[in-house]
Amino acid sequence: MVADGNAVLERLLAGNARFVAAQEQDLDEGIARRIAVSKGQHPFATILGCVDSRVPIELVFDQGLGDLVVVRSAGQALDHSVIGSVEFGVAELHTPLLMVLGHQRCGALTAAMNAVDSAHRTADHGEIDYVVEALTPAVQGATGTPGDRLTNAIRTNVDLTLAKLRQSPVIAPLEKAGKLELAGAYYELDTGKVVLS
Repeated sequence: MVADGNAVLERLLAGNARFVAAQEQDLDEGIARRIAVSKGQHPFATILGCVDSRVPIELVFDQGLGDLVVVRSAGQALDHSVIGSVEFGVAELHTPLLMVLGHQRCGALTAAMNAVDSAHRTADHGEIDYVVEALTPAVQGATGTPGDRLTNAIRTNVDLTLAKLRQSPVIAPLEKAGKLELAGAYYELDTGKVVLS
């Protein structure tokens, strides 16, 4: 296991470079590896990403069984379960890196943008309305800034999500003590590249 958050970040970016170049390593995902990780896990990073099927986080970083704690929610929307899952990764599994990974053309942020633009919200969308409400501050924060509005909202959402996670009574002390690095990133669907915020 790599203990330094910056070294872990470099490891992830190297894996992404292999993914982008279609030169993925031959990951050990056979029976022996399954048996090894069944006895205990020692992941080296925790990544909060979106539920989007086009962003398979282990593949994007060219990692295999037991390498990553992956927490996914639509648009990285935070609730008690998501925050608790992230806290579990960094505190109980001792991952030295927590990354929030947004992505190009995020459908959840598009839905939030549409809701903000129409100023029309109904209660008949189940918990999707919760996701839209959670992402609305990112849309509002990106409104009026130069560039593509959706891309700006996605990047703003990563920043806001990191800020909220830094308020966690579990995450904040780990970062302050130098035991945890936090990073924001953006995944380009068109290229497969991860760009740090």
